[in-house]
Amino acid sequence: MPHVILKLATGRSETIKQQLADAMTQSLVDIAGADAAQVSVAIEDIDIRDWRRLVYEPIIAPALPGLYRRPGYRPEDLPE
Repeated sequence: MPHVILKLATGRSETIKQQLADAMTQSLVDIAGADAAQVSVAIEDIDIRDWRRLVYEPIIAPALPGLYRRPGYRPEDLPE
């Protein structure tokens, strides 16, 4: 029963968000063998000016050693 939480910088349309949710669901079905009926996907819009404070510092930075994909940006380059 996968539940995915995707945090995105604001600005994506509802169509794009639905496409992302559908693609993540399909990947979980195809790769992980999940039942599509048991997959849920949440998408949270985050203002880029709040990214460091709300996403990078509390979520990404502490998890860096275990991330399967690390961000390609430096936190000091994010807007404040």
